[in-house]
Amino acid sequence: MGTGFYSGLLPFAPGTAGSLAAMPFIYATALWLGTAGVVGFLFLWILISMLTAPSFERFYGEDPSRFVADEWAGQAVPFIGISFVGNLAEEWWILLLGFLLFRLFDIFKPLGIKRAEKLGAGTGILADDLLAGIYALIILKFVILLA
Repeated sequence: MGTGFYSGLLPFAPGTAGSLAAMPFIYATALWLGTAGVVGFLFLWILISMLTAPSFERFYGEDPSRFVADEWAGQAVPFIGISFVGNLAEEWWILLLGFLLFRLFDIFKPLGIKRAEKLGAGTGILADDLLAGIYALIILKFVILLA
């Protein structure tokens, strides 16, 4: 499960591949179960990340690229509180922007995200993605408000 249904095994940009692979699941969860579903999805992937990260680090080293359960958790954060109705013709830009914002924050790690990554005992693997997701959520909500 740490590979995000094997999406982390892609040889090029596994973090981005993991985030992208999570998107249909996040969208479907948001459609069917709303905000509570997205929060549930988030907590499920936090749990999966916390349970599987230690063994991945033991076998593959510190913060291995194939481990993307943290991306699945972090990618869900920007979509907390977003009301989707299932009209992709109107909602595609929200999905794309939420994805891009999360990836930008996760890749460049500004505003304390780099520090969160350095937390010990495997916590940093997840903490930086959650913080990247929070920043993406704030900007996405602001853009939606202006739209």
